[in-house]
This record gives sequence, C-alpha cells and structure tokens, in this order.
Amino acid sequence: MTITGEIVASYRRPAAAVGRMLAGPRREDRALVMVMAACAVIFVSQWPVAARAAHLDPAIPLEARLAGMLLATVFLLPLLAYALAGASHAVLRLFGGRGSHYGARIALFWALLAVSPLMLLKGLVAGLIGPGAALTATGATIFAAFMWIWGAGLHAAEFGAVK
Repeated sequence: MTITGEIVASYRRPAAAVGRMLAGPRREDRALVMVMAACAVIFVSQWPVAARAAHLDPAIPLEARLAGMLLATVFLLPLLAYALAGASHAVLRLFGGRGSHYGARIALFWALLAVSPLMLLKGLVAGLIGPGAALTATGATIFAAFMWIWGAGLHAAEFGAVK
C-alpha cells in the first residue's frame, strides 16, 4: 500500500497499519525516514506561523524564525522522538509489554507521520486566522488523532493486538 493509503487507513484501523509495518523485515532506515519525513512536514507547516509572526513583529526577521524552527523540528524533534519511544517501551515493559524498541519507534514515528498532513492544516489556521477557537479546536483534533494512532500502534507493537 502507498504511504498516503496507509495514512488514510491509519485513521480507521491504526493497529492494523502499524502491524503491517512490523510484519515485514526490521528496517531501521524505514524508521529513520518516517521520523525525518514527519519532521520535515511539521517544519513546512510552521512557515505560515513564522510569516505571520515576522509580519506582526519585524524585529526578528523571517529567516531567523525559520532557522530556529528548522533547528527545533528537523534536528531536535527526531532525538526527542527516539527518547520518547524508548521511554514508552520501557514503561510498557513494566506492564507486560513483549515488544521491542523497534516496534515502539515504528508506532511513534508512524503516528507523527500520519498526523503530519493535519499539521499542515494547523499551520494554515495559525498563520491565517491566528490564536482563537479555531486554532484550539484544530490542535485538539490533531492531538486526539495522534494519541489514537500512537496508542493503538503501541498496543499492537507491545502486546501483538493487531486486528
């Protein structure tokens, strides 16, 4: 299945999508590409936010804002994602999880990649509308989708609950 097809399928049956990825051979390059692609899309989603902020406060130029966002999303976020995946795996081991660090990484990285198109929408809402009820609702929806996909994927990776 294509990546976009898997993303759409993740919103219906996230455990099955993660299960399909874990059924194949263990490929660390796939995990790295997932997290880097997600971070790249998240970085692009922040461009309207940076443009709005630079327009409203020209003291910090757009290029400086984008450089800071690049550092945060493309260089630091993957490291934090690896740490979070390891911590989630360690916690679930205490509760009887039988999966691997690789499975926990795939579950988290796939959840990030699956919600990254929604992050583009959030960036547009933040950049064009700004703070308010629409941005809050968009953020809450993305958080719920992320937790849904990550939770189901982690459950499939750690407990083998692929349906």
